[in-house]
Amino acid sequence: MGDAFFEPLGGGRFRSTEHTNGPWAEGSQHLGPPSALLTRALEGVAAEAPCAISRITVEILGPVPVAELEVSAAVERPGRSVELLAAEITAGGRTVVRGRAWRIVRSDSTPVSAGFPDPIDPPEQAGPVARPEGWGSGYLDAMEWRSLRGSFAGPGPATIWARQQVDLVAGETPSGLQRLLTVADSGNGVSNRLDPRTWWFINTELTVHIYREPAGEWVGIDANTVIGPHGVGAALSTLHDQNGPVAAGAQSLMVRPR
Repeated sequence: MGDAFFEPLGGGRFRSTEHTNGPWAEGSQHLGPPSALLTRALEGVAAEAPCAISRITVEILGPVPVAELEVSAAVERPGRSVELLAAEITAGGRTVVRGRAWRIVRSDSTPVSAGFPDPIDPPEQAGPVARPEGWGSGYLDAMEWRSLRGSFAGPGPATIWARQQVDLVAGETPSGLQRLLTVADSGNGVSNRLDPRTWWFINTELTVHIYREPAGEWVGIDANTVIGPHGVGAALSTLHDQNGPVAAGAQSLMVRPR
């Protein structure tokens, strides 16, 4: 399988490895690796001044196959201080994921930095998390998981640390933002409230608002799933590095019996 989620083929094309397999359907990816690959493309869009990405939204248009993918990104709305970027991933001629990101020219707001959520305990204080029986390998086994509270198998809110054990793209060290997006789509999985053998709780999108750029290999996710009475819900997460909170994540959920 190699030591990466994706192998570069040139020209914006990538071969997906078995590490991208999601837990529920062989041959269909967990959205963490494609979200990070989309982020990589957004980060690669040239800028005229030093910038920071403040928000990324990933729209999931269909299952992402474990297959060859093509990724593209460009400026959609240019500006001197704020720009909107757009990106997409196609597979077999079909667009499977679209993304947009707001990019803001950097400034020094250190003197007024405030309002961060509370930090969580470090990964050294967390216990190992095993893949639940019946959940597929691939993505889950390509990550190291450690739990401060809750787990994949236990329903309810969870606080989990995770780090990649493989690169995003073969031969490259992932950026902090790429590492963040590799984990952010797991909010509804770690904080699920329903038995996945009898219920669907699938997210249609992922939105991440970034406070600051993440540092280090570990990403913490403090997640809670809210289920409404009409077949929709939301998984809400605070994302951390070992220095504290870095972002807020949200996923809109479709909830229905299988």
